[in-house]
Amino acid sequence: MKATKPTPHAPLAERLRPQHLGEVIGQQHLLGEGMALRLAFESGQPHSCILWGPPGVGKTTIARLMADAFDAQFLSISAVLGGVKDIREAVDKAEVARTGLHPQRTIMFVDEVHRFNKSQQDAFLPHVESGLFTFIGATTENPSFEVNSALLSRAAVYVLQPLSEQDLQSIVLRAQGIKAIPAIEPEAQARLLAYADGDARRLLNTLETLAMAAQQEGLDPVTDAWLMRVLGERMRRYDKGGEQFYDTISALHKSVRGSDPDAALYWFVRMLDGGADPRYMARRLIRMASEDIGLADPRALRMALDAADVYERLGSPEGELTLAQCVIYLAMAPKSNAAYKAYKEARAFVKKDGTRPVPMHLRNAPTQLMKQLDYGKGYRYAHDEEDGFAAGERYLPEGMAEPGFYRPVPRGLEIKIAEKLAQLRQKNAAAG
Repeated sequence: MKATKPTPHAPLAERLRPQHLGEVIGQQHLLGEGMALRLAFESGQPHSCILWGPPGVGKTTIARLMADAFDAQFLSISAVLGGVKDIREAVDKAEVARTGLHPQRTIMFVDEVHRFNKSQQDAFLPHVESGLFTFIGATTENPSFEVNSALLSRAAVYVLQPLSEQDLQSIVLRAQGIKAIPAIEPEAQARLLAYADGDARRLLNTLETLAMAAQQEGLDPVTDAWLMRVLGERMRRYDKGGEQFYDTISALHKSVRGSDPDAALYWFVRMLDGGADPRYMARRLIRMASEDIGLADPRALRMALDAADVYERLGSPEGELTLAQCVIYLAMAPKSNAAYKAYKEARAFVKKDGTRPVPMHLRNAPTQLMKQLDYGKGYRYAHDEEDGFAAGERYLPEGMAEPGFYRPVPRGLEIKIAEKLAQLRQKNAAAG
């Protein structure tokens, strides 16, 4: 089914939506001559794919054009509003299209696919495998984390980029070409493009709003001073799923690890200012407390948990202060990744090692038969020993050398922990 030309009264974004591949602005790393998506269009054979990129970069447009290119029925589901019922209805429509008088392919487009849970995503798998429809998922979140591996393995992943200022400039010219917006002074246009921040949808919605306001005030051209008055404080789109998001949270984490409270606070506020969910930020702070501070200051984990709880009680913006306080504390706390490294080494060891039997003296003996089989025999109850420590007792499997996973660092509380560990090892050595 070919796309119908939008009416003059349709929203500006719909009036400027590309009708064919040549009209698409941006994404030339995918749509340019000889590039992956262009070749897919030209092959005549649609394939399932995930379109990953920030808002307003053309994910829906590309999916619609793919349906046009393959003369396919286009079915769209929003994972924000839809559910299994919508998936079933779409499957029925795809069956009708495939077995009808004039058989037709189906493109199944799922917007914000990361919002579907595992079972909902799994519902697509048998129909993708049977070829009932070609699946196209759009997501602003990293599909490696948010899309089921089974579905991901059956779909190519294409990464879409934010539009450049030159791309956005082309959209402004197109809007002026159909006389949808007035002339805009260069300074105002530069501010407008920066305000859009790579998001074509945001640009088009803003242009439409400005056009109506300018018409009411009889303003032509749009000036920078007027634009500032209308837009107010410049708001920044925050890419919550693309590379910028993970780069910024990485900068925050590394600033905390590097004990720089100012830098940590800066990146924390940058994320909040851009729209990051404070609950997500609280979870990351809890992770930092475990990974980079650990037992050097066990209070850090408690503070991160308390900060998360306080945010739940107060919400935004009041609760964000507590999270900021936690950021500063974590940055200034003594650092240790000893527990983190010990856990990783233990996991790696267990993964490659065989399944060693539990020593008899450490086994539980709840029944008489188990006692007769010597389960638990010879176990020394530490509380009955001098200083509450059974010197010389072994707790590892037979034949397993001391692995030394945990190595305290000479910082914070781990200084004391290292001293205690050394004392216990001396007692073990003395007891043979």
